[in-house]
Amino acid sequence: MNTLEAQLFRLPDLGEGLTEAEVVIWKVAAGDTVEIDQIVVEVETAKAAVEVPVPYAGTVLELHAEAGTTLSVGDPLISVGASAPVPDRGPGTAAEAGPDVAAERYREEERAGSGNVLIGYGTGHLPGQRRRRRGRPGTASSHTAARAEAAPVAARVEAGSAGTGRLGVAVPPVAVPAAGTGRGQAPRVISPLVRRLAQENGVDLAGVTPSGPNRVILRRDVERAIAEPREPAAEPRPGRPAAITGRTPQPDPPAPSPQPDPPALSPRHGAPAAAASAQEPERIPLRGLRRAVAEKLSRSRSEIPDATTWVDVDATALLETKDALRAAVPDRRIGLLALLARICVAGLRRYPELNSTVDLERAEIVRYPWIHLGFAAQTERGLVVPVVRDAHRMTLTELAAELARLTALAREGALPPQALTGGTFTLNNYGVFGVDGSTPIINHPEAALLGIGRIIDRPWAVDGALAVRKITQLSFTFDHRVCDGGVAGGFLRYVADCVERPATLLADL
Repeated sequence: MNTLEAQLFRLPDLGEGLTEAEVVIWKVAAGDTVEIDQIVVEVETAKAAVEVPVPYAGTVLELHAEAGTTLSVGDPLISVGASAPVPDRGPGTAAEAGPDVAAERYREEERAGSGNVLIGYGTGHLPGQRRRRRGRPGTASSHTAARAEAAPVAARVEAGSAGTGRLGVAVPPVAVPAAGTGRGQAPRVISPLVRRLAQENGVDLAGVTPSGPNRVILRRDVERAIAEPREPAAEPRPGRPAAITGRTPQPDPPAPSPQPDPPALSPRHGAPAAAASAQEPERIPLRGLRRAVAEKLSRSRSEIPDATTWVDVDATALLETKDALRAAVPDRRIGLLALLARICVAGLRRYPELNSTVDLERAEIVRYPWIHLGFAAQTERGLVVPVVRDAHRMTLTELAAELARLTALAREGALPPQALTGGTFTLNNYGVFGVDGSTPIINHPEAALLGIGRIIDRPWAVDGALAVRKITQLSFTFDHRVCDGGVAGGFLRYVADCVERPATLLADL
């Protein structure tokens, strides 16, 4: 049998200017066998959770980072040794021919892939068809089981390679179950928040029924598992040893002593003084998406001299238009967000000063000839802003379809990095949180952002008479370097007129 030198795979360039990623979960363990393009690890960048394929085939020798570790591009990720040893099958085989033939076969197999791992695309070594991949454990419990299964192998390797300082000399390949599809596929967890929620409440993710696409476990699945009544664990009978551990029975614990009087209350806060002094503040690392959001918002506040203006509008006619469109074309789900997006596009064509950014290095205002419309979407990973590219070229129906597609990907945590960058204007419907108004922070490096509050019944004067109407508040935050209040007020007033009289849009079609 012949072996080859280990191949070190480093964290690849994830694109879109991303320079680091946090290891979320390993899909393989030391001793496993992997194929070219097999997913070996899931990492979380500042923009999305992505799966990383390996460009080598062979036996996993070492994982260079634990789950939760933040790596920079180029840091060691995983070491892969030789492929499964070539057995001696008689005359004419590679084993008989010697190590040079085996090495050349391995090089040919490696050359079949490009070696340039592109997230989400693999190495593309087999055009026209996809190679079967080994099983990919999708939960923490299955990953632990894989490590436990590989433990005897690691022990044999250590015993067989004592004094050599190397792994992979006598490592038999560890069988990995084939990845299933549909109902047979292991459930996956994308959101770190979901994993943390399950861990804090003692929920085994292997027993949670996933409801998300591609058998992804969502937060509501864990919350449902937490709410389900749990059967109390059976207490061992006194006087009998434990069946698993075989330990001798321990005597019953002594009866609890009388509890002392409760501690004195703090005179200032009215809380137990001893308990308050024993508590420590919780420290949460600022990384991943939360860190990216914090950096962008801090930069926006420090660089952009923003101003906010707002107006209350009667959205009754807009809601009636939405209902009329749904009745006329029931197969095309045109929602309120799509109508507002269409209004924003028309407004930016009238006021192109707001579809711009400021280049500080060259002291220039850059106006874009295209409109890449971003919209805020709340997900389990936090707030993200998917971007509808070339929104100015889309019809209302096309806008609605693209908004729905990007929203679904955002909730699944499957947005590619390029779908989260390049926006020129942002629309934020914070009314879904039940609030009326806001002074939003501009999504740097853009120059403006429109916010929409909740739509509620309010008394409103209509043709001199008081009536109950559907009222909402529009707030508009803009970069005062690109325009003055007249332009900002003109844009906001145009948007308000379109909300109150949607037929106004016909003039710009």
